[in-house]
Amino acid sequence: MALRLQQINLDCADVAAQSAFWSAALDLPVDPSDGNAFMRTINAAGESLPRLMFLAVPESKTVKNRMHLDLVSEDRIAEVARLESLGAERVRDYAEYGFVWTVLQDPEGNEFCVADGHGSPAQP
Repeated sequence: MALRLQQINLDCADVAAQSAFWSAALDLPVDPSDGNAFMRTINAAGESLPRLMFLAVPESKTVKNRMHLDLVSEDRIAEVARLESLGAERVRDYAEYGFVWTVLQDPEGNEFCVADGHGSPAQP
């Protein structure tokens, strides 16, 4: 029996806002048939990527994420600017080990990274 990644769940306070941010960030639709005030998903079943499910929880984020999303772009600088315009906050830029990436936080403070798709040691 083999396992298959079905979805990634993200706890949040505002399901509608978080699903809207990540839908715009990843250019993936919010599933109109799968959601309510307590949960929503983006990236409908059948897509090649796992779905992201946003679940309402009463507690707020208090420490660094133990798991985060790593994204890649051929134009990292433009993508980071676009994500900031959607409500993300830049935490820090890195250029180490031959890679360049930016750590950001989504509107609820969850960390994620955007790496340079070229894999080149360009300046952050």
